[in-house]
This record gives sequence, C-alpha cells and structure tokens, in this order.
Amino acid sequence: MAGGVRRKSPGSPSPLWGKLNTLWHDKHLVLFKTEYTLLVVSVLWCLEIGINVWVIRKVAYTEIDWKAYMDEVEGVINGTYDYTQLKGDTGPLVYPAGFVYIFMALYYITSHGVNIRLGQYIFAVFYLITLLLVFRIYYRTKKVPPYVFFFVCCASYRIHSIFVLRLFNDPVAMMLLFAAVNLFIDGYWTLGCGIYSLAVSVKMNVLLFAPGLLFLLLLEFGLMRTIPKLSLCAGIQILLGLPFLLENPVGYVSRAFDLGRQFMFKWTVNWRFLPEWLFLNRYFHLLLLKLWLCQGQCCLNRTSQVVLILFTSNFIGMCFSRSLHYQFYVWYFHTLPYLLWSGGVKKLAHLLRVLILGLIELSWNTYPSTNSSSAALHVCHLIILLCLWLAPPLSSHPETQEDTPVKDKRQ
Repeated sequence: MAGGVRRKSPGSPSPLWGKLNTLWHDKHLVLFKTEYTLLVVSVLWCLEIGINVWVIRKVAYTEIDWKAYMDEVEGVINGTYDYTQLKGDTGPLVYPAGFVYIFMALYYITSHGVNIRLGQYIFAVFYLITLLLVFRIYYRTKKVPPYVFFFVCCASYRIHSIFVLRLFNDPVAMMLLFAAVNLFIDGYWTLGCGIYSLAVSVKMNVLLFAPGLLFLLLLEFGLMRTIPKLSLCAGIQILLGLPFLLENPVGYVSRAFDLGRQFMFKWTVNWRFLPEWLFLNRYFHLLLLKLWLCQGQCCLNRTSQVVLILFTSNFIGMCFSRSLHYQFYVWYFHTLPYLLWSGGVKKLAHLLRVLILGLIELSWNTYPSTNSSSAALHVCHLIILLCLWLAPPLSSHPETQEDTPVKDKRQ
C-alpha cells in the first residue's frame, strides 16, 4: 500500500530459521566443515565443565609437587629471598619469580595449601580458560575440522590429570602463553610480549616459543622496533625477580633459569630406549641442541603464519628435548592438531592424522615408559616434523587474514 509499511511476505523465513534450516541440511557435515567450529567447540566446552567436576569428585588426587610448591612459597612468605635456600620436599625451587607470586596467592586461597579440593576447582577454571583460548585460536584460523576438537579436550586422560589431579605449574604457564598467542593474532604485539614474559616467569619451558616469536617480531617490525619489545620482556623478568636479585642475583638466575639442569632417567618419556649413560651424556645434550637450532631455522623459514610459526618453534624444541616428563605433555598437546593439519603433505589422510594423535596420547599414558612407547613417540614426532618441513615456503598471499601478522595496534 502506498505510504504504508511494507509487510514481510508470509513465506520469507527469519534469519534464525534460515540458519537452523542450513544446519539441519548440513547435519552430516557439522563435524567436518570449519564454519561449524564455533558450534562444536561451544558444546565441547560446556561438556568439559561436567567432565572436570566428575574427575575431581570421582578420581583420587595424587600428591606429586603441590606440597613442594607450598613449602617453597612459604619460605618466601617467612622472609627468605635467597633462591639457593628455598626448597620443598622434592628439591630446590627451580622456577622463576612469577611462579612464586601465583602460587603464593594459591597458598592463601587454599588455606596455606591444605584445602586441596578448592585448589583442584581453581585448576579446573584454569583448564576451561585454556580451552577457551585454544578454541579461539582454532576458530580464527579455521584449519582443523571440528571433529578433531573432541581429541583436543574430552579424550585426553593425561591432560585432565595434569590440570586437576596433579596441580602442576605447567598448565598455568601454558594458559598465559595461549593468551599471548591470541593477542599476537589480534595484532596486540606489545601487550602480547608482556603476557608472554609473564608465562616465562612461571616456567621456563615457554622459552621454546622464543625463536618463533623473535622471527615474527623481526619479520614484522625490523630490528630497531623489535628491541623495545624484547626490552619489555626482559624488564618484566627483572621487575618480578627484583626481591630475589637484590638478595642473591647469581643464585636466582642459576636456579630459576638453569639450562643445564639434569633430569632423572626413570622419569623420561621420550628417551627410554637409550642406555642411561648416553641419556646423561653432555655431548648428547649438545647434539640435541644443535639439531633443534638447525631444524628450527629450516622450518621457520618455510612458514608464513603467526600461529604456525609459534607452534612449530615449540614443537621442534619438544622433539629434541633432553627429556620429557609426564607433565610436559601439556607443553604441546593443544598445538598438535594444528600442526598436523598445517603440514605440507596434503594427502595425509584424516584417519592417519587421528591415529598419530592417538599414538602420541598412548605414549604419554604409558607408565612407566617403555622402549616401545618412547620409540612410537619419536616416530610420530618425525612424521609431524617431516610434514612441517615440506610445508610451502613464505608466501605473500596467506590463506586467511587472521594468519597474517598485523601492525601493533598499541602503536
């Protein structure tokens, strides 16, 4: 009618109905099409709330390092700032100052470390936050089919154990690391470097991402504009460690950042098939370091995406690590699907990729480790490493806008 309000045709569906109709017609593809990533990860994240509560209530807590953590921070609370004098029942304090402050807060929240059940629920929250951050990375990059996310969360007994049954500091460091990665892909490089440095201050393993991060910073900003960001990272470490540096600087640096610390052979997951004398040999350690540096230079020069560069840097470090203990699984667990679906071997079947994830999980769940479990882990690592090595070289036309380094939004 002229001058009147045009009414919608009775046959025109609402946008919501249109989306539901599309979802119904594509129901057999929901687990395979990346556009349904958000839907699938939302369902899985909600399921994880119930799973974590069930694990905490039904599976017995196992004391490994929690009491030692509480003893170490209690020493600081009592006024000891000499790192060489801080220790727990499992040995000396060997983590940077950020660890002390975070676990000092947990010390007070859990009634001096006695209320372990409350600590478990806090770590369940850490787990859910970590999943949110990981899922956001996968949602932004859209490289991995949604069905794989079941293996990223619900299917791993070992990861749930590391978070809510063991209360290690490794998950806290990785939660901060994934927060930094999210900031990097959003273009907040300066803030991301600050959060990255906080992650390093919780546990030094986060330095495995450092070669990739340095490569990205130099690629995006050049040498002169990279220096302030590196200075920020260093400044945060100095500020957090200042009370301990003033008391005994050599003692703090040598304990918190001990690159030569010796690991016990009985706990190794990846080198069980070696004789113990070779496992402890310093020349073997130097060889692994050289292989890490060489492989890192080769693979990093063949990728062009922020997430892939960072995850590749960390993965190469894991492959050539002197020893991997069971809690170290969380260092790269959430990155494995991204690496498998980003490799250069396009014909690597979905089933084979899932099989590799399953074999890696089995290797980490074999306790104590065996020659076969260690060898299987290395074979899986080698396959992933070869796929990364065969990835296409740097391209000026990245696959998605999210994968492209962008200018620092804080500048």
